[in-house]
Amino acid sequence: MAPYDLVIRGGTVVTAADQSDCDIGVRDGRIVALGAGLDAGGREIDATGKLVLPGGIDSHCHIEQVSGMGIMCADDFHSGTVAAAHGGTTTIIPFAVQQRGESLRRAVDDYRQLGDAKAVIDFAVHMIITDPTEHVLGQELPALIHDGYTSFKVYMTYDGTKLDDYQMLDVLSAARREGAMTMIHAENWDMIRWLTRRLLDGGNRAPKFHAISHAQIAEGEATNRAIALGRLVDTPLLIVHVSAEEAMEEIRLAQSRGLKVYGETCPQYLFLTIDDLDRKGMEGAMFCCSPPPRDKAGQEAIWRGLQTGIFQVVSSDHAPYRFDATGKLKAGPNPSFKEIANGVPGIELRLPLLFSEGVGKSRIDLQRFVDLTATAAAKIYGLYPRKGTIAVGSDADLAIWDPDRRVTVNAAMLHDNTGYTPYEGMELTGWPVTVVSRGRVVIDHGELNADRGSGEFLPCAKSDHAKPLQRLAMELDPKRNFGARILF
Repeated sequence: MAPYDLVIRGGTVVTAADQSDCDIGVRDGRIVALGAGLDAGGREIDATGKLVLPGGIDSHCHIEQVSGMGIMCADDFHSGTVAAAHGGTTTIIPFAVQQRGESLRRAVDDYRQLGDAKAVIDFAVHMIITDPTEHVLGQELPALIHDGYTSFKVYMTYDGTKLDDYQMLDVLSAARREGAMTMIHAENWDMIRWLTRRLLDGGNRAPKFHAISHAQIAEGEATNRAIALGRLVDTPLLIVHVSAEEAMEEIRLAQSRGLKVYGETCPQYLFLTIDDLDRKGMEGAMFCCSPPPRDKAGQEAIWRGLQTGIFQVVSSDHAPYRFDATGKLKAGPNPSFKEIANGVPGIELRLPLLFSEGVGKSRIDLQRFVDLTATAAAKIYGLYPRKGTIAVGSDADLAIWDPDRRVTVNAAMLHDNTGYTPYEGMELTGWPVTVVSRGRVVIDHGELNADRGSGEFLPCAKSDHAKPLQRLAMELDPKRNFGARILF
């Protein structure tokens, strides 16, 4: 009997810390040996001339989720995870959404069942909290965190999801108490509503005005305010899908002060611009997402944020809506920018885009690529070292990359259900040719070898990243009768 179920031989193994030429031995879904000349495996893969990287972790994607406009995503857990796997991703973390008046526990349990039945790769689940009642924050949330749902997202935007500052403080305080990580969609909703009304009153309906309504200052102001709220409560937080240089600078300033403030950005802010929303007819609707892509200078600023360490994570924020009456054009063939479903697909292309244009053009090195796309997310969300690295004892989640393979992107080659890609026609160099999930070869040169429902749910631990820097103390001032004061 072979000592290993699988041996990957001759590749260059890369982690966030280093790289080496060695074999990888896998048994029972885990990495059990790293070294030269390993004994035979039940299955052998020759990775000579190729890179062996940790499977990607897409820690922000919308799968089988109904939007605020009542539109169902184009992808369910099956199509979404199939697409992710083809792109070198072996773990996704989508969102269970609490509707106002609904039990958070019920929302999470119902969503988990969808993943259990359909996912072909492993998945964890974030929560979206829209109704932070005393019962939710005092009972349901602590119990869910205990069960491995240790991160949640809150919105500063949209009528159906927005929390006011008072509610945000309640939620951040609960996160601090329970050791959870808070993700924040930071845009100033009143600024956006005010601009939207004036644009529409002036007859400005085209998709390009979506970007104008979501002004950079709205993102910058909300990011500043979110950080201030987190600072008051003394709890870590992560600002998601950052598109504006102004917001990025707020994160950089907070980090320079030693605050646990993390940043995430996405491919749409590295490869698309506001000009894409100004294409002929309604084609610009395909590029409408929130926050929107910015101008070319803003795009270069986000690249600098990756290079200088302001951003810890690159996720897809995959929010797939078809370009038809079931998705982007549900309000009719010529909707106003306000009526267009917000979101772009990207779960399959997240890694190839960043590899080709980041590593391939020397903007980032291989170690940074691995950190941005796998390791940092595993650490922030409590999955490390089971996921996000190549080490003895870790799950055998691996992507074997041909760094020289050239691919011209077109929608027909992709595996999601969106029907279009905003990256149509891009020429990329570097592609994952074999993908291994817990020791299973799930993608082999473009062929899927994984059954529906074969992915596993991943309970997340409370990570060190979710711990406050210091203890929040309340003390009576002995000299002045001011009562309790908060000391940081």
